[in-house]
Amino acid sequence: MKKEVKTNVMRILEKEKIPYQARFYPHGKEAVDGLTVARLTGQDPAFVFKTLVTVSNKRDYYVFVIPVEKELDLKKAARTAGVKSLEMIHVKEINKITGYIRGGCSPVGMKKAYPTFYHITAKDNPRILVSGGRIGTQIECLPQDLCRITHGSFADVCKAGL
Repeated sequence: MKKEVKTNVMRILEKEKIPYQARFYPHGKEAVDGLTVARLTGQDPAFVFKTLVTVSNKRDYYVFVIPVEKELDLKKAARTAGVKSLEMIHVKEINKITGYIRGGCSPVGMKKAYPTFYHITAKDNPRILVSGGRIGTQIECLPQDLCRITHGSFADVCKAGL
């Protein structure tokens, strides 16, 4: 049996005494979409969240954690963040800004603490899964714990009807 390798996300959660469960899925070198991650981990996609990083017109960064089946509404997100406009960061910038790679970006343990917003549906979920900081690793824990540790808040930031 392969020894579990701890990620920085796991170390941070343990240091903060936040209970979590690590879930692993088979992968190659490339990231897979969130619905595939949900299927590979045997989870309901409503509980599996993706971490998206945006940049404002003033070059400030904002993090949005939303269900994998949903799409970020940049106008709602900008209003929530209190800025004029937001756009997604370029894939090539993910590592420089967050310290993570595409497909392994977690709201926990980024290089800097950016304002973080969790989609409102997370608030009532008994648990959510987010990236564990590496492709192939998901962390399951209480959304309130994730929100607290990232100094986040809950908001309606997704496109309607998706």
